[in-house]
Amino acid sequence: MNGNFELTRNPFGRLAFRGADGEIHEDVVPVRAFPIAAPDEGIALVSSDGRELAWLEGLDGLPEATRKLIEEELASREFMPEIRRILRVSGFATPCTWEVETDRGDTSFTLKGEEDIRRVVGSNLLVSDSHGILFLIRDVQALDRTSRRILDRFL
Repeated sequence: MNGNFELTRNPFGRLAFRGADGEIHEDVVPVRAFPIAAPDEGIALVSSDGRELAWLEGLDGLPEATRKLIEEELASREFMPEIRRILRVSGFATPCTWEVETDRGDTSFTLKGEEDIRRVVGSNLLVSDSHGILFLIRDVQALDRTSRRILDRFL
């Protein structure tokens, strides 16, 4: 289904969904089916009570305004910086502090233990800091040599 509905923002800034039947659902949330492996494929529009209102194979076939609303909502809900380089670590025993370059700028965080680095799909890794913030390494092989060498010490 890519278009038998209307999506707007209500006066409180939340998404409102009007289906083909004319029924309006407030506080609709877009949810990615595969946020890491295929972030642009398979998005559900879900009602506040958890029911799927619409399934979208992708955003390409949607009107520009609808696509923009969904992208804005996804961006506001999803915060997962992507690690581009590991600049340095305070030590190779945990807990330790990692200084990294991400797609959102340089930052540092504390890694509590090796179990906080999890392999997901293919060569993707999720790194969880001591506050539960997830950092994504999209492709270990795409990292520079120094970053891979540091990472290998923890894997």
